[in-house]
Amino acid sequence: MPKLPIAKLGNPILRQVAAKVDPRDIRTYDMQQFIDNLIETMLDEPGIGLAAPQVSRSIQLVVMGCDGEDGFPRTVLINPKIVFYGPQQVENWEGCLSVDGLRGKVTRPSVVRVQALDRHGKSLDIEATGLYAVCIQHEVDHLIGKVFLDRMTDMSTLTQLPEFSKYWQHDPVPVI
Repeated sequence: MPKLPIAKLGNPILRQVAAKVDPRDIRTYDMQQFIDNLIETMLDEPGIGLAAPQVSRSIQLVVMGCDGEDGFPRTVLINPKIVFYGPQQVENWEGCLSVDGLRGKVTRPSVVRVQALDRHGKSLDIEATGLYAVCIQHEVDHLIGKVFLDRMTDMSTLTQLPEFSKYWQHDPVPVI
């Protein structure tokens, strides 16, 4: 499968509101191939989430998945809508495949509930916590033209990767 080129910060597509996917198109060969290519690109980068606008396709589709102890299952969300945000907030380091070489602290709700269609067009209703909740929020932001930098409230935590590794990183931080 071909690796798709990642749109980088400054590309206008990252600031657009993505179009909804027509449910009739989900099961087509082209859409299924695109989903596979998006997953392959995410894994190859490596990242734990990737939204269609990040590969220059402005549609409401995200893929995500993270192995390991604090991980979460491979997930495909089409036309996702976050219908609940928990009241408790948590601060986490975030990075982005479209924002090379930077990490920053972002405060987000610790629990979300998202409704979407899966890769077969079936309805999903997921309540997520921890890294899964953060990833969902990060990727859904891409569908409304936002990047994690827009969610930072304290820009003093914005750190280049070598300094992040040297001064801040205690555990590996996945790239969302």
